[in-house]
Amino acid sequence: MTSSDCKLPQRGKRNILVTSALPYVNNVPHLGNLIGCVLSADTFARYCRLRGYNVIYMCGTDEYGTATETKAMEENLTPREICDKYHAIHKEIYEWFDIQFDKFGRTSTPQQTEICQQIFLRLLENGLLLEDKMEQLYCDNCKKFLADRFVLGICPHCAKNARGDQCESCSRLLNPTELNEPKCKICGNSPHVRETEHLFLDLPKLKDQLEEYVERTSRSGGWSANSVQTTNAWIRDGLKPRCITRDLKWGVPVPLEKFQDKVFYVWFDAPIGYISITSTYTPDWKEWWQPSEDVELFQFMGKDNVPFHTVIFPCTLLGTADPWNLMRTISVTEYLNYESGKFSKTQGIGVFGTDAKDTKIPVEVWRYYLLTNRPEVSDTQFLWADLQAKQNNELLKNLGNFVHRTLSFLAKPSGEGYGGIIPEVIGAEKHVLTMDLCSVVHDNLLQYIDAMEKVSIKKALKVAMNISSLGNQYLQDSAFWKLYKEDQASCAIVIKTATALVLLLAILLEPFMPAFSRKVLEQLNLPLSALSLCTEGGDLIKADKLYDFVPSGHRIGVPVPLFFELKDSDVEEYRERFAGSQTDRADRAAAASAAAGLSKKIKQTNISDVNGEKSAKGSAPAVKRKMDGKDAKDGPVDISRLDIRVGKIIKAQKHPAADSLYVEEIDVGEGAPRTVVSGLVKYISLEDLQNRKVCVLCNLKPATMRGVKSQAMVLAASDSEHTTVELVIPPESAQVGERIRFTGFEGEPDEVLNPKKKIWESVQVDLRTNDKLVACYKNVPFTTSTGVCTVASIANGSIR
Repeated sequence: MTSSDCKLPQRGKRNILVTSALPYVNNVPHLGNLIGCVLSADTFARYCRLRGYNVIYMCGTDEYGTATETKAMEENLTPREICDKYHAIHKEIYEWFDIQFDKFGRTSTPQQTEICQQIFLRLLENGLLLEDKMEQLYCDNCKKFLADRFVLGICPHCAKNARGDQCESCSRLLNPTELNEPKCKICGNSPHVRETEHLFLDLPKLKDQLEEYVERTSRSGGWSANSVQTTNAWIRDGLKPRCITRDLKWGVPVPLEKFQDKVFYVWFDAPIGYISITSTYTPDWKEWWQPSEDVELFQFMGKDNVPFHTVIFPCTLLGTADPWNLMRTISVTEYLNYESGKFSKTQGIGVFGTDAKDTKIPVEVWRYYLLTNRPEVSDTQFLWADLQAKQNNELLKNLGNFVHRTLSFLAKPSGEGYGGIIPEVIGAEKHVLTMDLCSVVHDNLLQYIDAMEKVSIKKALKVAMNISSLGNQYLQDSAFWKLYKEDQASCAIVIKTATALVLLLAILLEPFMPAFSRKVLEQLNLPLSALSLCTEGGDLIKADKLYDFVPSGHRIGVPVPLFFELKDSDVEEYRERFAGSQTDRADRAAAASAAAGLSKKIKQTNISDVNGEKSAKGSAPAVKRKMDGKDAKDGPVDISRLDIRVGKIIKAQKHPAADSLYVEEIDVGEGAPRTVVSGLVKYISLEDLQNRKVCVLCNLKPATMRGVKSQAMVLAASDSEHTTVELVIPPESAQVGERIRFTGFEGEPDEVLNPKKKIWESVQVDLRTNDKLVACYKNVPFTTSTGVCTVASIANGSIR
């Protein structure tokens, strides 16, 4: 991105600057970290984009301080190396979670040093810094003062092991000198108390300015009750000078000769990171942070970060007497707990970002669950059983059912549906059921807007999902499947309105589940620009005439199911896999790997029956099913014998000598396409075959059909009467030429199926679609590297 591509505040527009609390680089972020700041901020920023607001979202890794030095010591790396490592890990995780930053930066930059030191010198110039002595633990062996995280000991409150900054057991904040039996984390020596000189921000001098700011902004910015209570408690208990320096090496150096061996305390310099990261986004960063136009600053964080953003950071900026942009609205979360305990980066407890990636659960499900469970008022719990219930009941049976039920009926061929073309409608404004739906949906839309404007993220998501429930009820009440036969005009109104509601849901849910919305737009055959809450003129869209949302005559794409059932066995596997700490999991994985290695070694060892000598031999190579044109005599007759691949039809035309046949040229990843003859003319239009990805059986013996040699077979499903036939469709992102797999049926396929052995005929009887429209062999899905293969609407149909 060049500086010319960067957004700047615009006159006449609503300018919004969104920040998320900067995550530390001392570990992989867990789900509690994600929902506490980064994901919540992303959801709000996405909503702002839908509204057409001029918004930027700034975030990055917090890289200075004790936590970094401690982690570097643990991993035997330098602080710079540890920052580089975890910055990359964080970035990868956020990309997987669909977090759309305008800039994801870091604080260990020259810009951070420059801006931080400039602010410090302005505070010094304005007489707001004090020098004072404080008692700190000193290790004679290491010859250094020990920052809080370099001290371990016994908590004076609960008598459990604790760090010098906080007890993980009772959550009390601590000073290192409060610990009983303190030890140096570096060498294990017992440190002693010693005086050291530090610099302090004189908060009492800023009390009046701070109180005026909090009183004004907490009301106009709609601060949450927990933010106001925490801030007022700090002010009520009396503001005290706050130490802003530390005896460390890794950090922003204090630009004074007397304090040249010290760096700034992380909670002095970390919030300044929002500013410095913006300065790496655009050289005109002051237009966001010292703006001439009105810019609203929204900040997202967990509740333990509140006083640093409502007291320390505002006082720091106010003390410079420069025209800094101060926070307008703060959005705070309580804690997300894990099952019966707490998420903990330090102890490695809970589900971490890398763990979520390693499951079969799609990113949209993770985002939905975290946001619907967002701890806005009180602590909430992550429960595997709850995640399963929400995926299966709310996403699959409510949202997924409505979308797929609507679009699959629309996609049915003429005579059973609309051939994928949105129908013309007449008299929709007189259709009572439709107008009642439009009225209720419009009211819900206004509730959604109101909730998002107030950053009531969980409420807005609930409203959007209620609109999906209204859609399902509308389809049921309309009995559209009967209307299609009895009242075509009314059926067209219902289907067009339902399709419009699908688009509206894609828009409303984009901030929460952008991957879901992209998939819906692909199925609607609409561009990403359709995701907007604004009309072309910039006005807020209305839902009082839903049926006008989508144009008649528009051809949709290929409908496929959007969600799948999360089974009990999967939940139990995940619960067991992510039990205990990350260390426990690593130990279990290492033990399992060692056991597997030993088992393999035993299997590869032959024992001589002559002298009792052992000789290690490599395992025999896999037997090829085809060596001389004949299938293996003893191979099992199952799906593994079939070579089914992802193919793409690059050309389709009518057979020159047979009205009921098509001739297709299909790319199956071999360089040259194969010629395939298919008897699909009665069921699928020629237009619907063009450039379509399909499942292709590639190892049938070639057969000549009315003068054209067919080199493969396209797989399709049919209903019990064989009146409806639909292609078995792989995911759009599947790789052309990749082999379709079946879990539990591994092995190499025959080169050519021997027609005398009837292998295809024996396997075909077990090829069916299930009630979720997934193509299966003996209930095992057709699976590609990017997902399962499906049909549009035929449940429990046969595949051939």
